[in-house]
Amino acid sequence: MVSSILTSGFFWRAVLAGSFLAVACGLLGVFLILRQDSMISHGLSHVAFAGIALGLVLNFLPLIVSLIICGIGSIFILKLKQQARLPGDAALAILSSAGMALAIFLVSLRMNFGVELMGYLFGDILAISPVEVWLSIALALMVTVLILINYHQLLYMTFDRETALVAGVRVSSLDKILVILTAITVVLGLRIVGLLLVSALTVIPAASALLLARSFRQTLVLSSIFSLVSIVAGIILAYLLDLPASASIVFLSIAIFLTTLGGKKVAAGH
Repeated sequence: MVSSILTSGFFWRAVLAGSFLAVACGLLGVFLILRQDSMISHGLSHVAFAGIALGLVLNFLPLIVSLIICGIGSIFILKLKQQARLPGDAALAILSSAGMALAIFLVSLRMNFGVELMGYLFGDILAISPVEVWLSIALALMVTVLILINYHQLLYMTFDRETALVAGVRVSSLDKILVILTAITVVLGLRIVGLLLVSALTVIPAASALLLARSFRQTLVLSSIFSLVSIVAGIILAYLLDLPASASIVFLSIAIFLTTLGGKKVAAGH
């Protein structure tokens, strides 16, 4: 079984794509939680799913179509929050409902892509194609690089938004960058853990890191490591034990979180 892992092309494609996405999720998740925007990935996943359905109906690269639709949706959320002065969760609920309704409508137009659609609904990273691997790597690198380039401004804005505005930080532009990066990460995550679990990739590893880390930089590093371990180990377990990869990845993330939570309580007790 171990020798089959070493020679399995689809296994290594899954690990490669998952590893790059893990780092992007780990970095992005910390900012989302501290900004109290952790549910945005859940809301955008419904919009991304509508994009996948549209791509399947048009028979044109579902991931690309989903990226476009989800990117537009992420900007629409910002506009609703700023211009309609809606709370963030209300804007998310509206867009999430619209996205899922559109997905259901598009699916009803054609019923012959059920298996492929299920791969995005529940995740199927072991079936990822070479094109999707390279697309995942390119987009994950873009997310990581943009976060690192804007690191100091994002940090400033996350902890003291009003002072950052006064200091001349491009808060509005950074808001757009963050939601678009979240949209990209959500679309990539659909192939790995699916619509139902995609928010776990950005939230759980970051939450675990926040329990342990003593500095912001350490939080980012630990979050990326926890995300990487969860995804790679989850893929290995899924391959060896014939388990759903998406469930394995999320269960491992939760196990890491519970372990860090328990360790912190024990340390506090002493």
